[in-house]
Amino acid sequence: MRKDGVLQAEVEMLVPFFDVDSMDVVWHGHYVKYFEVARCALLERIDHNYQQMREAGYAWPIIDVQLRYMRGARFNQRIVVRADLVEWESRLKINYLIRDAETGERMTRGSTVQVAVEIASREMLLASPRVFVEAVERALT
Repeated sequence: MRKDGVLQAEVEMLVPFFDVDSMDVVWHGHYVKYFEVARCALLERIDHNYQQMREAGYAWPIIDVQLRYMRGARFNQRIVVRADLVEWESRLKINYLIRDAETGERMTRGSTVQVAVEIASREMLLASPRVFVEAVERALT
């Protein structure tokens, strides 16, 4: 089991019909979308969401996604998606856990890595922008 991050956010979702395949199981690509929903909740908790990132002059493209499927989610199933902030000073790394909302059973886990890119120059930074690090530090206090 992965260790918890320094900050977490959880969202509960109901699996919609349009996310399942002919086997009534969530199509594998939709789990990345579920990660995104939890990641946005985490960024709101930090008080530095994607709009604020852009206004500060930075884009944060994802450069790596890892997924491990243990059990497929099904249509109309309530799931909880948790995002854990594990790295933020040189890159943004978030671990995820999707579990059944009723039983707590672990279903999917994964991680994403994002790096800061200065919008004006399109240059990738080797360290996270000070404005983001300070937002995380404020959220930690």
